[in-house]
Amino acid sequence: MAKGDYYEILGVKKDASQDDLKKAFRHLARKYHPDLNKGSKESEEKFKEVNEAYQVLSDPKKKAQYDQVGHVDFTPGEYTEAKTPSYDDLFRDFGLGDIFDAFSTGSGRSRSRAGADLRYDLEISLTDAFYGTKNTVAVPHTLECGTCHGTGAQPGSIRNCTKCGGSGEIRSIQRRGSQQVMNIAQCPDCGGSGRITDRPCETCHGKGSLQKTRRIEVSIPRGVEDKQFLRVAGEGEPGANRGPPGDLYVVVHIKKDINFERHSADLYSSSVVSLKTVLLGGEIPVRTITGTASLKIPRGTQSHTLFRLREQGMPYLNADNRGDLLVKIVVKIPEKLTKDQEDLVLKAFAGEQ
Repeated sequence: MAKGDYYEILGVKKDASQDDLKKAFRHLARKYHPDLNKGSKESEEKFKEVNEAYQVLSDPKKKAQYDQVGHVDFTPGEYTEAKTPSYDDLFRDFGLGDIFDAFSTGSGRSRSRAGADLRYDLEISLTDAFYGTKNTVAVPHTLECGTCHGTGAQPGSIRNCTKCGGSGEIRSIQRRGSQQVMNIAQCPDCGGSGRITDRPCETCHGKGSLQKTRRIEVSIPRGVEDKQFLRVAGEGEPGANRGPPGDLYVVVHIKKDINFERHSADLYSSSVVSLKTVLLGGEIPVRTITGTASLKIPRGTQSHTLFRLREQGMPYLNADNRGDLLVKIVVKIPEKLTKDQEDLVLKAFAGEQ
């Protein structure tokens, strides 16, 4: 019997993309797979035809040959499997979790699952952020029970679930119109684990885990900014069914400093100077985050003028260079003048408005 056109079998055009081919294949596989059509020889043959067409068209090399010469250069052994794959194996290998879920009403067998991530908010000072620091944080964890190793049962008391036969799944086939749909639900007796026990663990009372507080040392790098987070790998919640643990995320909060305001790596501060200093010029000491520095004030400096001290700010994260310190000069005006002082001011600024 002559083979049908592969494109017509899958219901796609010749310029169909790989995604189009996958969608067409999974739609037809869901319709004709023998596991969903028990005893139907017609469905079995149709599925083989669909499977064969997809194997050729999804392989770029075979597709190119097929487009040139059709079926002539292909032999059955090149694309036809010795036996039809099971429904589960087909979609698991195919990487189509959404298709598997479409036939399920439950979660099925419990699989390994990564643990949840944890968050810890840590408050430090601006000085700690400048130099870097180490903090020991107390983080509550859900740890695997050391007695039952997470099973929730007394050692030696676990047996296969009789309801699901140890598979963790209950399967049933329902007919919807002309199609049969396989429902795969989590076993209600074992919760999908495939195992049950009549003797809960006395240490964890059947939970498989214990609540404990773990003290973890966290290194805060110099130059860290407010609300940045640090990832501590593997210090989150333990995984389920021997899955990998989650991570701990430490969110850094920097306290407000009474002397400095921070903008990225730059620091801002204010310094009060006398009227004499801004009129005649001079030098004043200013506070820096590491101590003090000398700032030269030119004659005639106006109040609220900003002066920049290079490399006197915060360090950049993971770098050797630093930001700047910007000092705002605030001129202190005398509230009261003596008669002699008033006369000197009037004489000095005579004729000015």
